[in-house]
Amino acid sequence: MRAIWKGAVAFGLVNVPVKLYAATGEHSVPLHQVHREDGGRIRYKKVCSVDGEEVPYSDIAKGYETDDGRMVVLTDEDLDELPLATEREIAVEEFVPADQVDPIMLGKTYYLEPERTAAKPYALLREALKTTDRMAVVKVALRQRESMAVLRVRDDVICLQTLLWPDEVRAADFPILDAEVQVRPQELQMAASLVESLAADFDPSEFADSYQQALEVLIEAKVTTGRTVSVARPEEEDDSGGEVVNLLSALQRSVERARGARGGQASAAAEAEAETPDEKAPAKKAASRRRTASDGDAKPAARSTRRKATDDDAPAKPARGRGKAAAADAEAAPAKKTTRRRAS
Repeated sequence: MRAIWKGAVAFGLVNVPVKLYAATGEHSVPLHQVHREDGGRIRYKKVCSVDGEEVPYSDIAKGYETDDGRMVVLTDEDLDELPLATEREIAVEEFVPADQVDPIMLGKTYYLEPERTAAKPYALLREALKTTDRMAVVKVALRQRESMAVLRVRDDVICLQTLLWPDEVRAADFPILDAEVQVRPQELQMAASLVESLAADFDPSEFADSYQQALEVLIEAKVTTGRTVSVARPEEEDDSGGEVVNLLSALQRSVERARGARGGQASAAAEAEAETPDEKAPAKKAASRRRTASDGDAKPAARSTRRKATDDDAPAKPARGRGKAAAADAEAAPAKKTTRRRAS
């Protein structure tokens, strides 16, 4: 990682020189706007709305438009003259209980790395925050803007997390929330049962961005074969039942569905294991009769072949390994499809 800021944390008479690193980074597949016909990139020019001329970056300034339509031009020299008392300092204003910081105010997170000579005061501040279960409210200047932030501990590192200013948090003004709603004890108990049935310890590694994984598989297939592939989509639940009138019964069904989803696979495996050879025999005979009937009709057989080829074309849940393995799987799908068509 590359440090994006250098300064010092100042609390009381203690000064801790630190470096600032971005702690997070959003993953994404970079997509560009291109010409559909030839793939040429679409470019944008910065053009002045007054004279229609293209303006170089060196001649671009910031401006504020007043209510009556006048433009106030602010140059870099104007902005440099504005006072930033905390320009190279993270000034601790106070230490507050951690549960008093509303998560809605939390912004971007940064890691603070101490300089070699500041390892001891850094550890002192870290352990003090841990022991007291408090956060340090600070002010810091980042990218020519003064921000409010908090210092908190994550594992063994002190994090600086920016905060929104109070006037940047919008109020939730929904009149419907003021209406009196009667919640029956049975409904509350069933809702609690639903929560307990889905209770778990949070492990972010169990979740994955399935859309991005499928997009990467699609791109790899285009690169290697030049063909499109069908991307598997999750099945959508039928939501045509209209308005739910009985909240208690809806909660009951939710609990049963949540429990069934967790125990369904285990039950199905147990039933399959308990099935006797005598029970399997009629099913095999029925399957044989269906195959014989389908062989006598050419058109249904062709439709069946096409459906099977489509299913084979659809990529399964993207594997964690990407690159050559994903491209090989995507390239193999069209080959299987061709083989079956020739066989039919």
